[in-house]
Amino acid sequence: MWHLVHEYTHEPSASSYGLEAAQKLGLDPLQVFKTLIAVVDGKHCVAVVPVSSQVSLKALAKALGGKHAAMADPNDAMRITGYVVGGISPLGQKKLLPTAIDEMAMEWETIFVSAGKRGFDVEVKPSDLMQLTQAVLADIAV
Repeated sequence: MWHLVHEYTHEPSASSYGLEAAQKLGLDPLQVFKTLIAVVDGKHCVAVVPVSSQVSLKALAKALGGKHAAMADPNDAMRITGYVVGGISPLGQKKLLPTAIDEMAMEWETIFVSAGKRGFDVEVKPSDLMQLTQAVLADIAV
């Protein structure tokens, strides 16, 4: 799988890790995606949406075949993925979780997601990310 890791100097005081990454890397915030951990019908899952967007919990539940969704507790997200909040990557998590990627990803030749540590993003092809995470593509961003 083709990929390229990009490093930037992370500011601990940043209010939005994803928007910070887009700004520091000189990218359109719609090309940089954040990885969020949610709970759909009692099971943890992953939502990958542009950093300038929010996840629609209703759309996420529907995309993953569920009825009810809520954001996961940040401590649970860190424990389940093995990554710190602000550095959660959709790749290399402790366990492969059901994943939904916002369809906006397909508008780009490559997208950027956290590489697993604050200050590092990995550039990947959306189709490769979908294959590696066994994700569904859905309209989950608002």
